Amino acid sequence: MSERINYMKQSPELFKKLVELSQAAHGASIEPEIDELISLRASQINGCGFCVDMHVKKAHLMGERELRLHHVATWRESELFSPRERACLAWTEYLTKLPDGGVPDEVYERVRTQLSEQEIVDLTYLVMAINAWNRANVAFHIPPGAWDKPFGLDKAKLK
Repeated sequence: MSERINYMKQSPELFKKLVELSQAAHGASIEPEIDELISLRASQINGCGFCVDMHVKKAHLMGERELRLHHVATWRESELFSPRERACLAWTEYLTKLPDGGVPDEVYERVRTQLSEQEIVDLTYLVMAINAWNRANVAFHIPPGAWDKPFGLDKAKLK
């Protein structure tokens, strides 16, 4: 699969705004470890190889256990995630897939028991940002690992 239009160069101002949104969302109230798990899960759902690759490497560099990374795709069946992480993963899946009728009340209530109002809003922005990146990278065939060196992800030594 070959790379298509370089969306970053074609619309540099919009690209810059998306980077700014992502940086602001990543610097908010959700723990970086959970941020990587939800970014990985949304990217799996959206089929974004570039982002799956990147967030596995980022999580690895942050010290995330390999087995937990493998279990993200099946987090409901895994005992490796805390109630807080489960709530964040559920919220991520519902916002990524957006079913008819929106997020069920039971999921919203579960999230409210684990996160503050600020954290729910910040998590929502994180999910919105990763979904935007997924859509751009899938649309324009950005290959996994394409930005490893500039992002420092080559240090993960995962090949």
